[in-house]
Amino acid sequence: MDLDLDGISSVSSLQSLAKLLGDPPKDDEDDDDECGPHSSVSAMGPGNIGPVKKETAVAGPAQVKSENSKTIWSAEEVPEGSEYEDTWDPREQPEYEILFKQRVGTEDMFLGMSRKDASTACCEDMVIKIKLPETKFSDITLDLQDKVLDLRTPQKKLLLHLPHPVDSRNGKAHFHSEEEILEVTLRMTRELDFINFA
Repeated sequence: MDLDLDGISSVSSLQSLAKLLGDPPKDDEDDDDECGPHSSVSAMGPGNIGPVKKETAVAGPAQVKSENSKTIWSAEEVPEGSEYEDTWDPREQPEYEILFKQRVGTEDMFLGMSRKDASTACCEDMVIKIKLPETKFSDITLDLQDKVLDLRTPQKKLLLHLPHPVDSRNGKAHFHSEEEILEVTLRMTRELDFINFA
């Protein structure tokens, strides 16, 4: 249906358009008393967009208020590591690579006694190699969480969301000063590891 908006100029045309857009029908004598156009759009606001939500007054854990009334989000809604994100930080991101490492023995390599293969599902550790040229070991600040690695030096900054959750308390870091590479080894704690390593 094409509408020519240039031709809509009279009050009756606007009232017809309002009826077309969903205005409820009115009595004929009410139409005579009105001087201007009436539209249901004027009564709408941003809260009217989308399906109509019914308010239910249920007392319970859903309506528990936080201790700080100024908080906007609950702790579960904020992704881990978002406190480190700083878009205004001028430091550049260093080059890095993520490698996966698995522990194999002779029974795995030559006899094939376990179900291990070359896929990352059979790897126990994640190794992150970060190139930090012209950096001393004392200048490196490393903060590690289960899903986020945050590294900062005077020249570089790396906020890395890890592909798998890790055991952040038992990681190892080693700085190779000759190659200027920081090597971080982390044990992965995935959901189905008990099946892959059985």
